[in-house]
Order: sequence, then C-alpha cells, then structure tokens
Amino acid sequence: MRALSSFDLLDLWERGSHLHPLDRALLALNAALPEMTAANFADCPLGRRNQALLELHCSSFGASLQAWTACARCGEKMEFEMDGRAMAKQVADAENAEQNIIVKGQLFRLPTSRDLAQAASEIDSQAAAIRLVECCRIGAGETFAWSDEDVEAVGEQMALADPLAEIRLLLRCPECGDEAEQTLDIVSFVWAEITAHATRLLWEVHAIASAYGWTESEVLSLSAARRALYLEMVRA
Repeated sequence: MRALSSFDLLDLWERGSHLHPLDRALLALNAALPEMTAANFADCPLGRRNQALLELHCSSFGASLQAWTACARCGEKMEFEMDGRAMAKQVADAENAEQNIIVKGQLFRLPTSRDLAQAASEIDSQAAAIRLVECCRIGAGETFAWSDEDVEAVGEQMALADPLAEIRLLLRCPECGDEAEQTLDIVSFVWAEITAHATRLLWEVHAIASAYGWTESEVLSLSAARRALYLEMVRA
C-alpha cells in the first residue's frame, strides 16, 4: 500500500467529491493500489475492502484514528482513538474473508460493495436488507419468503465470518457512564481525512503561490517540511 502524495490527494478529492461513498472508497483504493482495479475491490468482501482502507489510512495519514461522538443519554462529547494497524489485523488475509455461510439450508457468500450498491437502490430499509441477502444467496432461483428473523440470522453469521465488514465500538461516556455500541463508518472516516488534507493543501498552495508567484504543481512538488517553512516565512 503506497502513501498518497499531495497530487494524489487533490486529484482524489476533486474526482470523488460528487461520487457515492461506495465509489469514493473504490477510487481511493485504486489510487493507493494502482495494480488493483476498482472492479477487484468492488467484488471482494467488505471486510477486505475495509482492511485495505485502514491500511491506506496508516500509510498516508498514520496508524492513529481519532474521532468523537456524542453520548445518546447526556450529549457529552466522547473522544476516542484507535490503532488502525491493530484493527486491520482482524482479517489475517483475503482468504479468511472469502468463506461461505449456511443459514436455514441456504448458502450465502459474503457481501461486497457491488451488493451494497444494489441494496442501496431500495427505499425501504427492510427491502434493502432482503435485497442484500438475495444478492449474496448462492444458487438463488426459487423464491424464498424472508422473515425479519431470517434476515437478522444471515446478517449475524455474515458479521461473524467477516468481522471488519461492520466495525463496531463499545464506548463509555465519561460524564454519565452510559455504555453504547457505535458503528465506525471507515469509508466516511477515510474520505473525511482526504477532504481535510486536500483543503489544507489548497490553502498552502494559495498562500505560497500568492507570495512567490509559483504554480500549483511547483508548490505541491515541495516536501511537506519545506512547504511548512515557506508558510512560516510568508506569515512572518
């Protein structure tokens, strides 16, 4: 996994700003792993995709993932920090996440980004869940009547087989002590990092180019340390 350069970050931000989050994830991974196509990641289990996004974050922004949420009970701000490398190790390799599961005599493969895209076309949440389950059913042909319990059972087995597909965190409020489970949307998290870094880069280009008359490419070609020093001199 190669680190994203300043040029990569701005290109990703510009090209992905109007895309669906699923497509943003594939675009970012293709930039960090150019030998892999978007189709490769679109068809791999979600846990493998999320593992790759964690590795992208580690290589480009560092292993520490820092975020916050509000306590549902008292509204207190809860800050938390995670080790991206440790989380990525939950999936030893792609082979571990490519197993099938059986629920009520039905065989299923693990969901992919392509499956999520199909499920997202449904307006109703329950219909979306059933659509996702049907997308993953192997040998689907005959009609199957899905109950809420059936859909939940399939989802639980998928979560056990692919632990990084949905990253769940148990957080405790420091103010009222309430404990609640939160889901970390790694796609949105990584894209927020890309946006923040791209915005900061544009401000740096603006400040340095205004002072020295350099082009965007000339400013971005500087190392981060040299850009920081030039900015100090501009502000001085």
